[in-house]
Amino acid sequence: MTLRKSLALMLFLAAFCITKAQEMPLDYSLGENYSDRYKYSTVLSVNSDEQNRTVLVRTYYGGMPLRPKGHFIEVYDADMQLELDYNYKYAGRHMVDAFVRNGQLYLLELKYNRDAEAYDYIAHQSPLHDFNFSERTLLSVPSKEVLNPLAVNKYNRNFGNGFSTATFFNEELSAFAITVHHREGKKEKYHIYLYSTDLKKQLTYDFSDQITEKNYAFENIEVSKDMKTLYFMGKAYFKKRRFDAKERRFQYELVRVTNADHQIQKFNDAGRFPEALKPILSKEGLLAVIGFYADRKDKRYNGLVYFKLDPSNLSLQSKKYNPFSNQFMLDKFGREVDAEIKNLIFKDVHITETNDILFSAEEYFVTDGNDIGDSSTKKVKNFHYNDIVCAKLNANGEMVWARNINKTEVTRGDEAYASYSVYGKDNDMYFFINSGENPQKLGRNRIVFKQGYSKNPNMFVIRLNAAGEMDYKKLIDDKDVRLPIMVSKPLIKKEADELLFYAKRGSKKQLIKVHFITKKEVSESK
Repeated sequence: MTLRKSLALMLFLAAFCITKAQEMPLDYSLGENYSDRYKYSTVLSVNSDEQNRTVLVRTYYGGMPLRPKGHFIEVYDADMQLELDYNYKYAGRHMVDAFVRNGQLYLLELKYNRDAEAYDYIAHQSPLHDFNFSERTLLSVPSKEVLNPLAVNKYNRNFGNGFSTATFFNEELSAFAITVHHREGKKEKYHIYLYSTDLKKQLTYDFSDQITEKNYAFENIEVSKDMKTLYFMGKAYFKKRRFDAKERRFQYELVRVTNADHQIQKFNDAGRFPEALKPILSKEGLLAVIGFYADRKDKRYNGLVYFKLDPSNLSLQSKKYNPFSNQFMLDKFGREVDAEIKNLIFKDVHITETNDILFSAEEYFVTDGNDIGDSSTKKVKNFHYNDIVCAKLNANGEMVWARNINKTEVTRGDEAYASYSVYGKDNDMYFFINSGENPQKLGRNRIVFKQGYSKNPNMFVIRLNAAGEMDYKKLIDDKDVRLPIMVSKPLIKKEADELLFYAKRGSKKQLIKVHFITKKEVSESK
């Protein structure tokens, strides 16, 4: 072994030694184990109201084959006791999301109105204290009916059927934006709308002139505090331009929209290919864009990228490309090889008091598979949720560290039980995952968390501290909770440092509250 490799290995062992956490400031409590009448259901949303109650909306299914039959609503008090529930016997073909505002529950639906020959965005609204739903049409767009009007995969949209729409909520759930790409006669039109979650329209903009040469597949948004400015981040796909072998057919763009006009910032440096970009608008009004980049167009990521922009006009003030270190590659792969890092999807960001940026992404991809039954074989999709990549950038966009958490999961069913959730507190990041009984050792002091939610509902928590040092512990095992936990769909209450998880299998359900232990609680326990 060469001296350089020996030194790299020594550094790796020193920096990435992973031990079970002796002191992790987390505890949990369990709600009552309730019976449930709906064996087949998926969670549409989990929200909290002004009274600190948890409002959970599920879509339930019935028939053969299974089809949506309605929405079941549960309201839990602050002690996780079921206060009331309601069966809203309305399924809807395209139910987009649900949210809570000012004591009201809203279900947002996209529905085709055959009489008017138009697609309508409809809000189903009810007070939480006395369920009585009414409907309100927010938006109506004339169009022929199409097979799939919703851009389900926001990361690779095609516009070829005459109508395509997508909805984006901001992180605070205070607003949502709607984009509509449709036809008016022979002309293509693209309109952007912004609503606050009390259903007041804040912004309307005609973006049609920009789609003569490009199709837009937006991925996420930021919204100014006054709701007057909307920032869209996504891919702009070129329609007619010729390409050589070294070029991509799209480029990332940040679009700033007001009621009056728009600006566009393109991210297309020669020889650099940004991926999974995310705009961040701080409380102080500072605008930054973070994500990954590749040196080639095939999505083999080489490092992290940071752009600082003027929020008023999107002019670029600074940029920084941070290549992955040898230590990071050793952490991920265990040896120096021509390995690939790709298919990363942005998940979460946390800004510390010193304006350091902590963010995470997950390796996500889809493969084709076969489901072999008694007499036939059916083609199915396998959804893979693999490694977690977490990085820390300082206030100037320089990489402090990047870490990889080895994980492998695949599902054909409810994605809520796979993937992970993350919580940033002070200078640390906490990752909550489902895994088997114990992480598997890979050699060279590396471990991997493997799928275990189907039989062993163990919840692990992994901590990365300010220096990027990693530790972990099993927080909940199957002796405590005998139901699989929907680990990727928690209700996060930052003001209380709590995460609320829903666990369900068949006709049983339960809430689990994970909270951070304060210094006062630690001293009292001693």
